[in-house]
Amino acid sequence: MTQLFEPLTLRGTTFRNRIWLAPMCQYSVDAQDGVPTDWHLVHLGSFARGGFGLVLTEATAVVPEGRISPQDTGIWDDEQVEAWRRIADFVRAQGAVPGMQLAHAGRKASTYAPFHDGEGTVPENEGGWPTVAPSAQAFTGYAEPRAMTTEEVAALPQAFADGAARALRAGFETVEIHAAHGYLLHQFLSPLSNERTDEYGGSFENRTRVVRDVVAAVRAVWPEDKPVMVRLSATDWVEGGWDEDQTVELSKALVGLGADFVDVSSGGLDARQQISVGPGYQVPFARAVHDADVPAGAVGLITEPAQAEKILLEGSADVVLLARAALREPHWPLRAAHELGVPAAEAPYPPQYERGAWR
Repeated sequence: MTQLFEPLTLRGTTFRNRIWLAPMCQYSVDAQDGVPTDWHLVHLGSFARGGFGLVLTEATAVVPEGRISPQDTGIWDDEQVEAWRRIADFVRAQGAVPGMQLAHAGRKASTYAPFHDGEGTVPENEGGWPTVAPSAQAFTGYAEPRAMTTEEVAALPQAFADGAARALRAGFETVEIHAAHGYLLHQFLSPLSNERTDEYGGSFENRTRVVRDVVAAVRAVWPEDKPVMVRLSATDWVEGGWDEDQTVELSKALVGLGADFVDVSSGGLDARQQISVGPGYQVPFARAVHDADVPAGAVGLITEPAQAEKILLEGSADVVLLARAALREPHWPLRAAHELGVPAAEAPYPPQYERGAWR
């Protein structure tokens, strides 16, 4: 058995392998009510059928104003719970663990979907809404947000906890708190976007306060035998911003608060970012978190089975997460099993597909 196909257990939840699906926005809720559709069922279900160990939803907003676009999914009401349940049930029935990414986009909310007409912020007369952020500082090309009051910031952990409780009712077995890619929780972490002078701004302790509080609040409503995960951007790729050392320090603190895993990405906060892109370019960040005795996942231009296997064998991460490679090939784990010498009988084929197994 290769490392990629070794099961991994976090708390009482076992993932059949270490090939996980990263969250990917679909911008496909045309009704703009946050309710997932048949598209989401087939999209996410195809990866469960294709052999992934964990299937994570797209960034799913815990409040309506937390959506990246009007076409994003949500988890703020019961209608959404019912629609998500059939998706979680199908993913589980194929042998994968269903997970939900809980999110709030902050100053990067209310934007046009990439394949819809328009750029930047959607105006209110077209279905958009005013945005909020740690400080009244706009992301390049977007409308200026309103700075949140101290009381509004203090209420965020409960909003995430309420979203987690609904995700649990919908049948999800893990949640991932989205604190990366320039969205609201990341905006609090970075001194480039957080100019607050209250208890949520300034020092590392203050800038990380709301993320720590969110993790603690979600852990309080999430079953003890199920894992809580966090996605962090390890660096802003801008001098003076959030960086690797702060990521490692925060990751260790979050484990102490009940987090079980850190999904390590990077960037997304500042348009000035200068990213050195190449195969596995974010793996060193995952390695830094992993070396701090925090279970970690690597993501970013991981495209080939041998490359993914090497990342695990070298001890750079506990799992790999695929995104665009998975879109191109939803059955990537099945090809990986073949190329790495896993017998077809031991690969994660659904029985309906065994006749098509690699030989």
